[in-house]
Amino acid sequence: GRARPSHSEPRGRDGRAEEEEEEEMEGWQQLYPGHIPTSPLQKALLAAGSAVMALYDPYRHDMVAVLGETTGCLALPNLRDKMKNHPEGYRILQERPRIRLSTLDMARLQGLPEGSLGREYVRFLEDNKVSPDTRMPPKFVDDEELAYVIQRYREVHDLMHTLLGMPTNMLGEVVVKWFEAIQTGLPMCVLGAAFGPARLSTRKLQVLATELVPWAIRSGLNSSCVLNVYYEQRWEQPVESLRAELGILPPP
Repeated sequence: GRARPSHSEPRGRDGRAEEEEEEEMEGWQQLYPGHIPTSPLQKALLAAGSAVMALYDPYRHDMVAVLGETTGCLALPNLRDKMKNHPEGYRILQERPRIRLSTLDMARLQGLPEGSLGREYVRFLEDNKVSPDTRMPPKFVDDEELAYVIQRYREVHDLMHTLLGMPTNMLGEVVVKWFEAIQTGLPMCVLGAAFGPARLSTRKLQVLATELVPWAIRSGLNSSCVLNVYYEQRWEQPVESLRAELGILPPP
């Protein structure tokens, strides 16, 4: 639990002090497990600090997560509305599926045909030595439903790598961030797309600028919202079929 602010002022007969106390206590309410209520000033400080650390070390996933939560106040409601206005996205919001090792039947996914979403997703996890359980739960989003939206975005991030055919090295992450920046509008994605290339070699920058970024931008603009796909019910679907359905252009 969290410590509550104390009050030394006695309550007036009109109950005004009691009402003020109840309002302040309401501001400290924990909206979901792990939620840390923060003021706008605290969010601004967290955003600034996490942005500096994320730029210094892009693999600090904890700082990237804090940056996404503290700067997504406009993008997250927009994503939530897109999901609410789509039948598959609406079901996801209602049922709240999670992509974690505890919810995945890895043996079944490994046994799916080559080229299927489930088989290629497991191959991506194995080849890049990553786990869906590394995605941090939200802490600083002051809305329970929006907290799920950013959690869902994090848990389908590896599926974006799978659909786009991009590895987890810096070049692959920058390409995915360009796609996600167009798709989600999250400032964290925009920042990663803009400043991530600073760590790339001249040869990779040339490939990025001439081939990969234009393709990622076109695909992001052409594709329907990737949060409106119930991936857990699409494991058997061929990756090529899902790309075509979403409008993702074939990777260069």
